[in-house]
Amino acid sequence: MTLHLRWKHLIGIVATIVIGSMILAWSGLISVAASSGHWKISDWFLHWVMRNSVRTQTALSVDGAVSDDRALVAAAGHYAAACTVCHGAPGEPPSPLMRAATPPAPSLTGTADRWSERQHFWIIRHGVKYTGMPAWPAATREDEVRRMVAFVRRVGHMSPAEYRRLAYGTTGLIASRAVTLETALPDCARCHGDDGRGRGQRDIPILAGQDPRYLASALAAFRSGARPSAVMQTAATRIDPATAQALARHYAALARPAGKPSATTLPNAERIVSHGLPERKLPACASCHDRPASRTAYPRLKGQRAAYLADQLHLLREQGAVASPSRRLMARIARNIPEQEIEAIARWYAAR
Repeated sequence: MTLHLRWKHLIGIVATIVIGSMILAWSGLISVAASSGHWKISDWFLHWVMRNSVRTQTALSVDGAVSDDRALVAAAGHYAAACTVCHGAPGEPPSPLMRAATPPAPSLTGTADRWSERQHFWIIRHGVKYTGMPAWPAATREDEVRRMVAFVRRVGHMSPAEYRRLAYGTTGLIASRAVTLETALPDCARCHGDDGRGRGQRDIPILAGQDPRYLASALAAFRSGARPSAVMQTAATRIDPATAQALARHYAALARPAGKPSATTLPNAERIVSHGLPERKLPACASCHDRPASRTAYPRLKGQRAAYLADQLHLLREQGAVASPSRRLMARIARNIPEQEIEAIARWYAAR
């Protein structure tokens, strides 16, 4: 009888706590105002849960390479456009508005080393709930995430001059919100350079001399998300279609760099470019990319950076669902190219 009463008392206490908590939540007396911040115990508990979750989720889901420091210009440009408002940067404090958030985003100066590279990869790719930290918008672009991991782990140790040179290019100036050709060009030049040749980074294409129709359609695809890239989607959403057309004409009118002749002959690559591989259902590259007057705007590949072409072909082979019909077509074609010929084809076009 005594044990039975004790169980009744325990159930009654639990029920009272649950009902009381529900009444308190319903009453609206608990403030959700960001201005009030968290209680210290709440702040500790939430961060404790987050750290444990990141540690466990990283261990369960992250493997392979998580950082790529070979090309940081695009990561730096994206960080300047999308991340500094919350996290700040060397010589650039975060927005006062975002510092008033609960919780405020951490400064990366002196704090980036609190997480491992693998944990940074998980956080940047997936984001963190209830903090305002978004997931990477282009989930299939792990290559972009790897470059951002490398950048984030370095930015806290950069001087303001080093950061501005990497993020904003030769001018070192912060462009205003890009709404016209004149204000958009400095933004574009952060990564693509004033001459449209990409500042020598393997992940940034040469735009100079490109088909203007292709450039305009690429910007539209990035803007809509049909072509996945968090870096380019952030940039493209800041410009309207008319400005996109003006940018396309501007870069198309710039002088295309001369090809860099290869030291070795590439007979297999030349055969694939000119004739394809019928036995693998692989059409000739030239049938689309070297047509002088095509109704469809295909990118011009001659003189393009070899590393960029090879990386794009590998990316197309690896991507799963692709929204853009033209990208779906190219993904099928890229998978039919023999692996050992990808680099050779890229070098063949770069030499022209």
